[in-house]
Amino acid sequence: MLALKAENISKQYRLGQVGTGTLSHDLNRFWHKVRGKEDPYLKIGEANDRTTKGDSEYVWSLRDINFEIEQGDAVGIIGRNGAGKSTLLKLLSKVTKPTTGKIYTQGRIASLLEVGTGFHPEMTGRENVYLNGAILGMTRREITRKFDEIVDFSGVERYIDTPVKRYSSGMYVRLAFAVAAHLESEILIVDEVLAVGDAEFQKKCLGKMGDVTKGEGRTILFVSHNMTAIKELCNTGILLNQGQLVYNGNILDTIVEYQKNSETQNKYIHEGPVETALGNENIRILEFSAQPLQGELIDIESGILIKLRFFNFKAGINLDATFELRTYEEVPVFHTAALISTDNNSERREYNVEFILPKNLLNAGNYYFKLIFGEDQRIPLFIAHNTIGFEVENVKFGKNMSLLPGVIRPELDFKINNQ
Repeated sequence: MLALKAENISKQYRLGQVGTGTLSHDLNRFWHKVRGKEDPYLKIGEANDRTTKGDSEYVWSLRDINFEIEQGDAVGIIGRNGAGKSTLLKLLSKVTKPTTGKIYTQGRIASLLEVGTGFHPEMTGRENVYLNGAILGMTRREITRKFDEIVDFSGVERYIDTPVKRYSSGMYVRLAFAVAAHLESEILIVDEVLAVGDAEFQKKCLGKMGDVTKGEGRTILFVSHNMTAIKELCNTGILLNQGQLVYNGNILDTIVEYQKNSETQNKYIHEGPVETALGNENIRILEFSAQPLQGELIDIESGILIKLRFFNFKAGINLDATFELRTYEEVPVFHTAALISTDNNSERREYNVEFILPKNLLNAGNYYFKLIFGEDQRIPLFIAHNTIGFEVENVKFGKNMSLLPGVIRPELDFKINNQ
């Protein structure tokens, strides 16, 4: 039995505009519609490639997407930044309408797209549980029956009668996920908001999502950059690239296709207005790169210079940028923060951060950076996954040859005493 079907769905945005655009464009669209003609602006526009400047003011965030999802499936939606994953979830959640195409759903949908979505800041946690349940179409009796279970899972019992505007982002996510997962919707849609929670809670959430699909037969759509979590939870996958569906099938095959097509891109440089760079209303990334300190390529013995240039829109806060390096097998290498401002003195301007990964540190292999911009090292302002990656080669033993196990390969100064 089908739970969800997408039929030729596309989503077009006009850069720098709120709504459909100018009055002349709206009138032109209306005139074509009255005459039974196709919308003239559907014929223009470019793929949503954030790394290039582009000529058109229209971009296709998604283009001609078709797929079917069976009831009880756990579907992992993967792709690089800007591939269209979050846009697809918004369309499926009916937060926004597709420019073209139709979406058919069977049953109620619960969505967890962004931290605090659907929460009223002035209302208490208790009131927001009932509000969210009502939005999802649940009766008060149904919500009351599940209430204790929701609060227990979220771990915010002590603050349940406190206005949620006083919650940390982690508490927001805990309660929002608990509501979405426990209320009896047929389809659960989860974006990568779980990245805000701690490791223990993420594990708890993945366990609950597994119970939802395997035990309760509900359908889950899950966006994540964590391939280990996707592999554990999902049975089918959808791979997006620049707004187009490039693969749909078994989850292991989908991950292989993703890794095969994810060319190692060690440089991101934005050209054009700051507002169109990778980021959100808080942070925009202008440049992020990994370059060899010596020679033409990154090698075990070359050392690596990491450069980050970004624009900060939030003045008067303690701003930090956390660099998390991982292998392509999702093994964490390190997680460290650069404190940009420490006395609530951040400014609305461009910042530059540089550091060096010394030679004889990383083993040969493929790596990528996750960037987390935060306030007071606890409130996330923007998270960028897979913005850049790089390959460390082992020139002495042949290109891309990792002959020794391990993530690091330090050159140690051994003191040997033969006596």
